[in-house]
Amino acid sequence: MIASPTVPLARGVAIPQLGFGLYKVPPEDAERLAGDAIAAGYRSLDTAAMYGNEAGVGRAVRRAMSDDAPSGRLDRTELFVTTKIWNTDQGYDAALRAFDRSQAELGLDVVDLCLIHWPCPRRDLYVDTYRALIRLREDGRVRAVGVSNFQPEHLRRLVDATGEVPAVNQVELHPWLQQRELRALHAELGVATEAWSPLARGHILEDPVLRGIAEAHGVSVAQAVIRWHLEEGTIVIPKASSPQRIRENADVFGFALTDGERERIAGLDRGFRSGSHPDDVN
Repeated sequence: MIASPTVPLARGVAIPQLGFGLYKVPPEDAERLAGDAIAAGYRSLDTAAMYGNEAGVGRAVRRAMSDDAPSGRLDRTELFVTTKIWNTDQGYDAALRAFDRSQAELGLDVVDLCLIHWPCPRRDLYVDTYRALIRLREDGRVRAVGVSNFQPEHLRRLVDATGEVPAVNQVELHPWLQQRELRALHAELGVATEAWSPLARGHILEDPVLRGIAEAHGVSVAQAVIRWHLEEGTIVIPKASSPQRIRENADVFGFALTDGERERIAGLDRGFRSGSHPDDVN
């Protein structure tokens, strides 16, 4: 079992710093894997309409809240659920309808965090989409709202247009893509940084520097990198497809990186993206 620290968001909301990501988890596996994550102590689950597995995540959450929950009954306030508005559902009215569908799939009265999945700058609808998310928060259907994959220019425009600072920006972030300029703006504005693809979809697992650091602590490379994310103050949502790996990714609170190790990781940034650049997604 883990006891993840939390990261404060706006309006008194707090998100567990270590969560479980469900990107590319098949719908038929989502309930089982989300349930395994909850049993291992994860209290934050990250899904999206595009993933097609919101229903399974919702079933796992409701099961954890039932009297016959495998690991003991949890209160709804102990679980944090994130979902996202997909690109084809951007625009004020379309986003509201999309959230209706997501909420129905999840089967939850309140969603903890809702994000715009990509800015889609050429479609130029993200400001109106964000206004819809603010409406959902004001109506009590969402506790916090934010964005994903937003670049500095997208964030600045959003804040200028709405007067609202997103609670979270979820972006690709790992030792080979450290996003220093973007994270500096997050710190200036008060946006929490959340890392998707925190292991660069496995590309960094053979990095010799990371392997050496992991070996020095007797842990896996994945554990060493997840620990780095936590020490950087980043919210991190690793994905895993087996109970053993789910537990292993959470076993990162028994060691700490040295200053020298953190400096070595800082030198690994090479601008490598395992996913698309946000300006190219529309």
